[in-house]
Amino acid sequence: MIFRNLPDGRGIHRKGRSLREHLGGAGAGTAPGRVADVRRRNLALVLGSIGPDRRATRADIAAAIGLTKASVSSLVAELLETGLVEEVGVTRDGERGRPGVGLVLNAQQGALGAELNVDYLAVGIMDLQGSLRFHEVSEAENRGRSPEDVLAELTGLARQCIADAEAAGMTLLGGGLAVPGLVEPARGHVVTAPNLGWRDVDLSTALGGLAPEAPFGVVLSNEANSAALAELWYGHGASFGTYLYVSGEVGVGGGLVIGSELFAGPGGYAGEVGHVVVEPGGRRCSCGGRGCLETVAGQEAILAAAGITDGGRTTAARMAALQAALEAGDAQAMSAVERAGHYLGIAVVSAARLVDLSATVLGGHFAALRDWIAPALASSLDGFAPGLVAPGAVAFSELGTTAALRGAAGATLRRALAAPYALLG
Repeated sequence: MIFRNLPDGRGIHRKGRSLREHLGGAGAGTAPGRVADVRRRNLALVLGSIGPDRRATRADIAAAIGLTKASVSSLVAELLETGLVEEVGVTRDGERGRPGVGLVLNAQQGALGAELNVDYLAVGIMDLQGSLRFHEVSEAENRGRSPEDVLAELTGLARQCIADAEAAGMTLLGGGLAVPGLVEPARGHVVTAPNLGWRDVDLSTALGGLAPEAPFGVVLSNEANSAALAELWYGHGASFGTYLYVSGEVGVGGGLVIGSELFAGPGGYAGEVGHVVVEPGGRRCSCGGRGCLETVAGQEAILAAAGITDGGRTTAARMAALQAALEAGDAQAMSAVERAGHYLGIAVVSAARLVDLSATVLGGHFAALRDWIAPALASSLDGFAPGLVAPGAVAFSELGTTAALRGAAGATLRRALAAPYALLG
């Protein structure tokens, strides 16, 4: 099959047909409710019955979704053509008659996930079964650098990852780029990223260059929102369903998941917990406000309070020095982290009261500092809102620095799984 991106970078052409025609949208020239629309829905329905970690036969799928075996077999044939599904031998499971051939999501199909942060760049390739197959990270001081220079370096990392994936026989479906700032995904536009020093930056062209041959294109996202989704799909979030994700980096980001769906608000900017005011009259924040959570619980704030200066070291090196100081029982370091945990609790309680949350997942440096920040956080939560966020409803992410890129890649994989017909003629 031969694919190429549409001008907006989100759709595909195959032999002259547009994604709009595949979807049967306006301008497709036919009325809604046609047979092709039903078949497309059934394709997605069958695909949704094939899990990443279990084998399902055609008979299993037919019984689960209520279609005939003949219909399912026809739909499966098309899904095999897309490459999203593969056959994996026979499955008996006590069935009478001939054993069925097992079907699974094809691990050789994947998506690019990329993260552009203040002090590093990261790229990974994740497959349809949820495994991060390739991963490249580069420490880089991106604050104040031009978007063009940063994207050129990120594109180099992406090309290395893509080359490794292709050498392993993988096919790239699309990708996602996570950025620590307010974004407009449909336009590929960064509205503002204060910690990078970016405002009103158009990344639409650069997005296309990250994975130029991928049929589903590359979509821009907020870093904390992507990490929040990664927790839902691959981490602690599935057990909560509704929670606040708090991302600890140079800045502090947040993502709201309500009923297992990301809630971004009408403008797409909900969840900015890092800029909740927790200390009125406190320090000036990069956002222009004063007393935001970021000013007391961001990496730079904690390091400064702990007395760990730059000295030409990277943020990662200074964070390692902070952990060493904490392990040694250094009083100043302990006080800095406890103070951050106290104010983090205030922000979590404020968010929980406002949108009826009862759980939170903490990532980034909050997870790395878990042993020292957890007691202060628990005391703060109990002191300001007893019982609102129970100890068992506070989780620390185990995804490390890969959370945002996993979420960005995972969102693309789900776009592909929701529209398998877009890969057909």
